Amino acid sequence: MASDPFKPWRVDGSKLRLGDVDPRARPFAGSSRERDDARLLELANEVDRLQDLLHANGQADPAKGPKLLLVLQGMDTSGKDGTARAVLTRCSPLGVRVAAFKAPSEIERAHDFLWRVHAVVPRSGEIVVFNRSHYEDVLVPVVEGWIDAREQQRRLDHINAFEELLAQTGTTILKCFLHISRDEQKERLQARLDDPAKRWKFQPGDLDARAKWSDYQSAYETALAATSTKSARWHIVPADSKSQRNLMIASLVVQALRAMKLEPPKPDFDPATIHIE
Repeated sequence: MASDPFKPWRVDGSKLRLGDVDPRARPFAGSSRERDDARLLELANEVDRLQDLLHANGQADPAKGPKLLLVLQGMDTSGKDGTARAVLTRCSPLGVRVAAFKAPSEIERAHDFLWRVHAVVPRSGEIVVFNRSHYEDVLVPVVEGWIDAREQQRRLDHINAFEELLAQTGTTILKCFLHISRDEQKERLQARLDDPAKRWKFQPGDLDARAKWSDYQSAYETALAATSTKSARWHIVPADSKSQRNLMIASLVVQALRAMKLEPPKPDFDPATIHIE
């Protein structure tokens, strides 16, 4: 059996130090931006082919069809939007959905923190991308001091149980932390300010989170180590290079879909008996 090329980037559940992982690393050594883009297009076409099979299997068995949840977390400008666009660019929108999580509404705050999340998990035959996710509830409240260590651990336990429920009911879970350096974030934030067409993406509040960079890194280390389980592993994706980031996540998505061993569903009729005039 071939070794897993992404094993070095998987979080094994033990204590994690993000400072030991270089966000400038290039998992695909010897590549160039042009070769990365060409390979990404090949992978995007493969994702489309496999997603078509996934959708067909979901249509054939709506109650038990396979599904894929891709969770993208990372600091501002790490590339969550760009990753979703690049990896799923060839897919039919019929079987793909992106759910973005902002600050919870008044109604959402009146429920448990996973209530709004469970409502948008993948249906049978669907790929869903979480652009931010339920992990926001063990990051922002921790950094801001809104919850204590006991509540933090309780929420981490709830997340593990929730993801195990999804896994046991047919959802493949792929979680990626887009690991960007503080210097690279500075350049990308400045680029947004300098470009009138992209200035709308900049929010002054982004600088508040940046000022608490080390606190967020620490909160991420705790969350990733505590919730990287056999059913829902985290991968740390070096994200200073956009092309390498996209290539790695596209490769992981293809790997996850191939592991489902998808086949075209068999029709419930004999094609030999059908005559089209």
